[in-house]
Amino acid sequence: MGEGPGIVVTGASGRMGQMLVRLIAASDRARLVGCVERPGHGWVGRDIGAAMGGADLGVTVTDDALDAFAKAQAVVDFTSPEASLGFAALAAQARAVHVIGTTGFTPEQIARLEPAARHAVIVRAGNMSLGVNLLVQLTRKVAEALDADFDVEIVEAHHRMKVDAPSGTALMLGEAAAAGRGVSLAEVSDRGRDGITGARTRGHIGFSSIRGGDVVGEHDVIFAADGERIVLRHIATDRAVFARGALKAALWGQDKQPGQYSMLDVLGM
Repeated sequence: MGEGPGIVVTGASGRMGQMLVRLIAASDRARLVGCVERPGHGWVGRDIGAAMGGADLGVTVTDDALDAFAKAQAVVDFTSPEASLGFAALAAQARAVHVIGTTGFTPEQIARLEPAARHAVIVRAGNMSLGVNLLVQLTRKVAEALDADFDVEIVEAHHRMKVDAPSGTALMLGEAAAAGRGVSLAEVSDRGRDGITGARTRGHIGFSSIRGGDVVGEHDVIFAADGERIVLRHIATDRAVFARGALKAALWGQDKQPGQYSMLDVLGM
């Protein structure tokens, strides 16, 4: 295992959790110092490597997050909104960088991260990939350049197991398009169409979600006017892009002042 900051992975048995464990364990820039699972989970008390079906990694899965965080410089967290809020308070106590890849937060839940951000670095992003964060910037630029004659539609596709919709990434893209137009997404968002909906409202930003199979993540931002369309697209084929981005964020946050940051900060965008 490498040098560098000690990192704890929460939700270690999940898809992202296991990928993060492998990435950090193999890294020469960070050390895996803890793995957290919920109380009663079958992996608690087992070596994380063995639990994942491989060789021991010398890190025992625990349900005591506070104890795990105490010896960490960073926590990487792809869990659920309420779990992440609890982890944020504990990470702040430990003064550990808290990288949150969890999606599905309500505005009220996001506001509840603020006390923790006064004491520690929080990097929260609906998507950790370099390509998606570039797409966010492009979406804002195109929205700035085009008026409401261009209808904006965001279409996202994910695997059948995803529990929230629209995806965190789709909402990031919607926020970018709204910001480019100088409007609030909450006021122009069109999240569900069913039945006789009437004609599309000018200036609205529409969302559609597809769920099926093992799709890692696909996002299209469509600017559609009479006679032409501009389509910005990002396709993720490997979940490792999110894990690599999260590790990059954990390392970036080490010397930063307390506060809330995004992947755009991490990537210098």
